[in-house]
Amino acid sequence: MIQRLAIIGVGLIGGSLAAALRQRGLVREVVGCGRDARNLQQGVAMGVLDHYTHDAAEAAAGADMVVVAVTLGATRGILERIAPVLHPASIVTDVGSTKAGVVAAAREALDKHFPHFVPGHPIAGGERSGVEASNPDLYERHRIILTPVEETAPAALTAVRDMWAATGAEVVDMSPLHHDEILAATSHLPHMLAYALVDCLAGLGDGEGAILDYAAGGFRDFTRIASSNPEMWRDIALENREALEGLCARFETTFHDLRLAIARGDGPAMEALFTHAKQVRDAYLKRIGRP
Repeated sequence: MIQRLAIIGVGLIGGSLAAALRQRGLVREVVGCGRDARNLQQGVAMGVLDHYTHDAAEAAAGADMVVVAVTLGATRGILERIAPVLHPASIVTDVGSTKAGVVAAAREALDKHFPHFVPGHPIAGGERSGVEASNPDLYERHRIILTPVEETAPAALTAVRDMWAATGAEVVDMSPLHHDEILAATSHLPHMLAYALVDCLAGLGDGEGAILDYAAGGFRDFTRIASSNPEMWRDIALENREALEGLCARFETTFHDLRLAIARGDGPAMEALFTHAKQVRDAYLKRIGRP
């Protein structure tokens, strides 16, 4: 049982965590913190929050579990704000999509409380944002990656692992750098491609976005994530730019080869690439048990 849970940044991720724990009877009090009063009021009306504040320090004071769910660019400032009010047993975790930078910021901002910080990242979400998108089942059968470091207190790690496991998630551990390399490939690069494709096509045809009126399901499926929060993805790209830039270069090489095959009319080369990609994706879907 979490006695007082502070969610700093009450959006899809933080709101869904609070909703999942509340549905399972594992939290006694939830206080939300954010800038948007309407969003926070909606959280109270939905029963996701008990009450709210606009002051991160006020939210964290007296909390035994603090979840920082703000954009990466705002994380350091929040950690600095809450550090003076944390009691010795308070546990702090985050949900950021990159981890090496967050760990470095937390080490400096939290100082002596750093061992009670457990870096985390739920591999779940969607393009919708705000507390209205909260879903208590969001984490069912999804992975939560925790990236503890040498200083991380075992009791804090266990508490955060148990919290996420209670939502129905599979919790795994890895190093911060390994996490950032993996997520650059599986999440960050796909988002860059989706944004770039929509931006590229927007200027074609008669007027801004007019050509998209003729797009079908394949385009909608591929570009769904281009509706994600631009501020959040700007911060992710900046924080993980080294790993992401390397993958962009790798993708450019692959796409250049495909472009040359198209220019030459090289059907066998195109088919070989398409076949290999299909085999890899089909095997991936089989492993995760999805059609």
